[in-house]
Amino acid sequence: VSKTILWTTAKNFTVERGWQQIEELISTWDIHESWLHHSEFLEEEELKDSKRYHYRACWGIPTCRKPIPQATASVYFVIVISKFKPDTAPVEVFYRLESSGLIRRPEQCQFREKWLKDIIENKIACTERL
Repeated sequence: VSKTILWTTAKNFTVERGWQQIEELISTWDIHESWLHHSEFLEEEELKDSKRYHYRACWGIPTCRKPIPQATASVYFVIVISKFKPDTAPVEVFYRLESSGLIRRPEQCQFREKWLKDIIENKIACTERL
C-alpha cells in the first residue's frame, strides 16, 4: 500500500488544500513518467450527514507524434467531511475510476497503472469499432 498521507482535519480543510492533498496522493502512485494528468475541483455537495468535495484527475500519454492523446482516463476523488465527527478529525478520501462503480480508499488499495491503460485501451477499441 502506498505511502500514508496525513489528511487535513475538517476545520483546516479548504478546496485548495483538498486539491493539494490529492496531488500529494497521486505523487505516491507508481506510474510511469510518460503519463501526464490534469486535476481539478468539480463541485461541493451538501448532504444530511456530510459535505462532499468532488475532484477529477484526467490522465493521458501525449507523444511527439500525438500531443493530444487518442483517449484519456479519469479518476474521480471525493473528500468527505462528516457533520457528526469533531472538526479535529481528518477528512475521509475515496476514489473511483471512470469505468467502475467500485469505490476505493487510498490507505487500503495500491493504485495500479494498469487500470488507466485498460480504460484507454477499451475506449480506443470502442472507437475503432465505430
